[in-house]
Amino acid sequence: MSIIPDEELRSNSSINLAPMVDFLFLVLAIFATLAVTRAVIYDTEINLVKAQPEMQAQPFVKQPDVYIVTLSINENGQYKWLTEFNEYLMDGTEAITKQLRKQQELGLLPKEKEKTRLLVHIDKESRWEPVLDLIFAVRKAGFQIHPVYEPPK
Repeated sequence: MSIIPDEELRSNSSINLAPMVDFLFLVLAIFATLAVTRAVIYDTEINLVKAQPEMQAQPFVKQPDVYIVTLSINENGQYKWLTEFNEYLMDGTEAITKQLRKQQELGLLPKEKEKTRLLVHIDKESRWEPVLDLIFAVRKAGFQIHPVYEPPK
């Protein structure tokens, strides 16, 4: 008979797997979140147009079969309809889609929505919610949208 019991002298051969299971659960949650976020952001089929400095110096030549509407989103999330002469502040995405339909009815835009392209200038400091609201509203109305990227000066 010894002073130290035999149970304490034997080595403990089991491994505690609880921390490993917790870690694997966290890794799985992170990858699932990344996969869903990537699907939402990248599967919207948005193609950015890159403005080239040499093209800005030349006068704009409009293709006869494509009509271009220019919109902008400022840092406060406000929408503006840009024309050759003026800027019109729009109340929201509903006002933009209503204006697009109105211009189609008046004959200012072609009846075929594929011939109308919307260029969207997005302010660097703007939030993403108004940008996504505009993209989804315009797509729901059936128009093509092209966010414009302007390189920093």
